[in-house]
Amino acid sequence: MNESNSIRIQTPARAGVLGNPSDGFFGKTIAVPVRNFYAEVNLYESDRIEIFPGPSDNINFSSLSDMIRDIEANGYYGGYRVIKAAIKQFHDYVNLKGISLPDRNFTVQYTSTIPRQVGMAGSSAIITSILKALSIFFDVEIHKAILANYVLWAETKELGISAGLQDRVVQVYDEPIYMDFNKKFMDENGHGIYESFNPDLLPPLFLAYQVGLTHRDRAHNEVRARWERGDQVVRETMVKIGENAREGFHVLKNGDLKKFNECIDENFNLRASIYPISKKNMQMIKLARSIGATAKFPGSGGAIVGTFRNEAVFNNLKKEFEKISCKVVNIQIR
Repeated sequence: MNESNSIRIQTPARAGVLGNPSDGFFGKTIAVPVRNFYAEVNLYESDRIEIFPGPSDNINFSSLSDMIRDIEANGYYGGYRVIKAAIKQFHDYVNLKGISLPDRNFTVQYTSTIPRQVGMAGSSAIITSILKALSIFFDVEIHKAILANYVLWAETKELGISAGLQDRVVQVYDEPIYMDFNKKFMDENGHGIYESFNPDLLPPLFLAYQVGLTHRDRAHNEVRARWERGDQVVRETMVKIGENAREGFHVLKNGDLKKFNECIDENFNLRASIYPISKKNMQMIKLARSIGATAKFPGSGGAIVGTFRNEAVFNNLKKEFEKISCKVVNIQIR
């Protein structure tokens, strides 16, 4: 055991700023790291392969009600299956490439500060950290665009979770990034077109999220089924969401923040035309807009992201969202 030579990898949460959920439908998106929250993996050489329990892997409880609360918050699986899925995908990659690994075992420890069930890519952050740590431990180089695919496959192929590439790309690249998931390009190259950009181009961004959320929105599966059936409304709307992101990236690079803000609001409006929006999520959107901020979902619901003009607006956001049991943070991108 050699914990002193451990490999520590932190992967931040992420926020989709424009274009989601079109990333799962050959669309276009902009996403940023949210360094206010992160998942951290500590991996070091050991005699056997061992996975230590993390914050969502409780096996001891003070009471039955305590156990039920844990199940409602974390489900029945915790982080073990996520880590196993990541290790399996790393093994698949080296097998595919014919890479012979040295005979080394390792221990994995992980923790996460990313709020659960609010669409901030907590599982993806753990998987990204594991794959990066294993790549360093075994001295295996994986191109970032390809690594993002393996992060996605750990969730989709191994765990059967419906997901798109956006989260994995921004967490692997670890910087603000514009993504074009053009189907022809992806079929030919195995990944999308990714363009990193300077975070200074962005206006101030806030994130508001619900506290203690214990369920996940199922609407994604219904829209996916409609898209696969060729539903014209869903398909046309997904194209519009992606094109709105393309326009937003163009105006952002030209410094037109007024138009960029309009694109953020339009992203949510388009999404709401095909996805059911829960009462609490809609309340959050309307509240932010009433205060003078823009607002959309950074992921699948439970949180919102948007822009604000000045500190007075941000302070008002914090005060008003506290009244509806939500926390607000100024997104730290760097």
